[in-house]
Amino acid sequence: MKRKRDKMSEQAATPTLYEWAGGTESIRRMIDAFYDRVERSQLFKTLFPGTVSEQHRDFVAAWWAEVFGGPTRYTDDLGGYANMLQHHMNLEITAEQRSAFVSTMSLAADDADLPEDPEFRSALLAYLEWGTRLAFENSQTGAEPIEQAPVPRWGWGEAPPYQP
Repeated sequence: MKRKRDKMSEQAATPTLYEWAGGTESIRRMIDAFYDRVERSQLFKTLFPGTVSEQHRDFVAAWWAEVFGGPTRYTDDLGGYANMLQHHMNLEITAEQRSAFVSTMSLAADDADLPEDPEFRSALLAYLEWGTRLAFENSQTGAEPIEQAPVPRWGWGEAPPYQP
């Protein structure tokens, strides 16, 4: 019984990815750094012609904050999963764009001074791989995605943060 209680208190003491990243401000810095890079890249011009609006950046930051265990604003106020899905339908994201999205967001995390520890970066990249593969599949013409699902709540996976 003691072992189970120790495990439960350890889980309760583990910060969310949102907390570990530094909260809303840090997530927003990453999103801004990402879209600043996107605006300079020819590869993303079919998906983001011109500049990326303040509203789009705000909404995506709200999505990421929620996914990483922060406030549920995207679900509560911005349409939740169904809204995010709608934004990706029929975009025809290419495999090259999907892969570049992952690497560009990883660079944006560096630009935004998000934590560099391997546990956090592993969780970040795991979500990026999962999310971009889902967006890629759902963006294809004729895709039949699941239309209603909760916004995912991403966690540490196999390697929670090291805390001496």
